[in-house]
Amino acid sequence: MTIEGRARTTPPRLLYLVTEDWYFLSHRLPMARAAKAAGYEVHVLTNVSGHAGAIAAEGFAVHPVRWRRGSMNPLALLTMVRTVRGLYRRLEPDLVHHVALEPTVVGSLAASGLPITCLNAVTGWGFALTSAKPRARLARAALQWLLPRLLKRPRSAVLVQNADDRAALTALGVPGDRIHLIAGSGVDVAALRPLPEPEGPITAAFVGRLLDSKGLRTLIAAHDLNARRGRAIRLLIAGDPDPANPDSIPPAEIAAWKERGGVELLGHVADIREVWAAAHIAVLPSRREGLPKSLLEAAACGRPIVATDVPGCRAIARSRVNALLSPPDDAVALADAIDRLAQDAELRRRFGAASRRLAEDEFSSQSIGRETVALYDQLLGRIQR
Repeated sequence: MTIEGRARTTPPRLLYLVTEDWYFLSHRLPMARAAKAAGYEVHVLTNVSGHAGAIAAEGFAVHPVRWRRGSMNPLALLTMVRTVRGLYRRLEPDLVHHVALEPTVVGSLAASGLPITCLNAVTGWGFALTSAKPRARLARAALQWLLPRLLKRPRSAVLVQNADDRAALTALGVPGDRIHLIAGSGVDVAALRPLPEPEGPITAAFVGRLLDSKGLRTLIAAHDLNARRGRAIRLLIAGDPDPANPDSIPPAEIAAWKERGGVELLGHVADIREVWAAAHIAVLPSRREGLPKSLLEAAACGRPIVATDVPGCRAIARSRVNALLSPPDDAVALADAIDRLAQDAELRRRFGAASRRLAEDEFSSQSIGRETVALYDQLLGRIQR
């Protein structure tokens, strides 16, 4: 039976193509729950690394797909496209949500010629489009040629998380009426509540993968600078390296950070409230983001923010509203911003309250889920459920 031949009385079949099972649970669960509640049959195609049970417990079907993230081997790409295309043919989805850049490329190629509607989520730009390394420059040239051709095809739409990414895709030649903006996956403002400031020394916290593109080397340099100034500011770093990402910081370098005074490496933290309960300030000196979940969670917990003035970060970190912004890769400016918040309790209080209001008003998972399902319905032409 073809996709177009499926009886319209059956629930529409929605597939998420995502590189890692943990990433789906961390970043796409609210919208998938909303889709299921709205009557969609939800499937997840992903690399399985221990979280398939948690996904299945949500009522979603899991289909293992082995990813080689970061690989530039054309044969590996073709093999991946062939595997995904076989699953698309077998599962006959009505709509496929390609989550992030690699799934967008692989999934769009796999869907070629099939009667499938593709929603391509360009959630940030990744190593290929942000790094200055020769390997990244080569991939960037290929992507800048390929992306517009994939994203302009019939039955294809694009989802971005911030206005800067929409403008960048328009500049590449993607028609503006194909691009839809929804601010991330949202944050559970009922589970993450405002937290009182902790006792003890002023503490800044970073949450995320330990990647160079997240600005961690700049953050360490800024911490060292404030230490030389005599500022007793503690730094918490929560997260793990990502060996599949070419930007992952080497383990030996990370281990050396432990020798610095006032730096604590927490690794993966299951309950993120533990981090924000221990921190006065949220810090993310990234070079570019889609819409950073770590800052959304920090905002929901009522934390003031120090971030870089780059796409994605400034969508939630609003200059002089709830955040101080600095240029990327500028350790002096970053140190100054952290120091200013460290020295001003009233500014932290005011920014923290504004963070919480933003989380509630613009970024709750409930409202983002409704927006996403409305987009799914629009793309499939559903008028009534």
